Amino acid sequence: MFALRAGAVMVAAMVSTMAAQAGEVEVLHYWTSGGEAKAAKALQATLQAKGHSWKDFAVAGGGGDSATTVLKSRVVSGNAPAAAQIKGPSIQEWAQEGVLADISDVAAANNWDKLLPPVVANVMKYKGKYVAVPVNVHRVNWLWANPEAFKKAGAKVPTNWDEFFAAADKLKAAGIIPVAHGGQNWQDFTTFESVALGVGGADFYKKALVQLDQGSLKSDTMKKVLTTFKRIKGYTDKNAPGRDWNLATAMVIRGEAGMQLMGDWAKGEFIAAGKKPGTDFVCAAAPGTAKSFTFNIDSFALFKIKNEANVKAQKDLAAAILAPEFQEVFNLNKGSIPVRLGADMSKFDDCAKLSSKDFVDTAKSGSLVPSVAHGMAVSSAAEGAIKDAVSNFWNSDKQTVEDAMAKIASAAKTK
Repeated sequence: MFALRAGAVMVAAMVSTMAAQAGEVEVLHYWTSGGEAKAAKALQATLQAKGHSWKDFAVAGGGGDSATTVLKSRVVSGNAPAAAQIKGPSIQEWAQEGVLADISDVAAANNWDKLLPPVVANVMKYKGKYVAVPVNVHRVNWLWANPEAFKKAGAKVPTNWDEFFAAADKLKAAGIIPVAHGGQNWQDFTTFESVALGVGGADFYKKALVQLDQGSLKSDTMKKVLTTFKRIKGYTDKNAPGRDWNLATAMVIRGEAGMQLMGDWAKGEFIAAGKKPGTDFVCAAAPGTAKSFTFNIDSFALFKIKNEANVKAQKDLAAAILAPEFQEVFNLNKGSIPVRLGADMSKFDDCAKLSSKDFVDTAKSGSLVPSVAHGMAVSSAAEGAIKDAVSNFWNSDKQTVEDAMAKIASAAKTK
């Protein structure tokens, strides 16, 4: 009888201890549609399995602008969430305000410095301390192609820019729109940065578009980049201005267009339409970029909070995000790839496997570079100014390459 009583007391004590340690994590994010919402649910389930409660703070708007506005008002009023979806240089901007939590103890305990490529880890740190955790990797420098359209045109999927224009001419002659494009500044810049990477290489890309080196921005290489970029415009259709990216992808799916330069979120549209990679659509590195990789990474910054149980829950959240189990289930839902080096890719499709291999290889070779178009490389002010300058050139019939170079170089000085 005494043993039973003692056992009951022990169980009660364990339950009491778990309850005392269980905390609540409020997470502000903008994953509100389709696979993104499923991915968010996976993170919620992972945390709840550890005994914590999840307070969902989802703000609609795929680009995150609305979420950023809400976050600012929360932080200013002294009511920051435990974690918020923030990426790129914005992480350092928040850290400079002194509102982010140091989670270096979690990083050390889980070997993050060995799990992450240095170029990725550095984005998550402020003054050498981890203040954010990456969730995934999207590759931006992809070319998507419809094999039936290429077969009809007698063209081959290009590996360099000369082949790209040769294929475009054949597609055009066959009555197929060569390039599906949507006229929004981030789409223009997605194409532009793939051209810059393919024409100039990773070192030029880093100097010109990440370091914003004035000499590189005014170089002969940049002249060639801009000339190649503008030439693509002639292979798009007259209805491109204002078109959403997914509608451009749909043109490739239906065979109305032959190819699209877009990040790997485009794959989700093909999959949703019941198409299979390698059979119904081709995923290939953008021309000239097979040995390079422009990354767009979703991440969570952790904010300073006071409740001890909630801090424990916050740290468990950070550890769970980079755990192999969550990395797999999240990225299978999101269409991206795990950010952990050496991840098991057996359940992923061929496009994801190629992306993962190239991610690992370019991390070693130094040609893994941040996407400017998607907020990973420069300040938001400089990014906005450069995007506008590039789009103005794309949309102008009168602006010369020299004028465009001068305007982009000037925009790069924006603080």
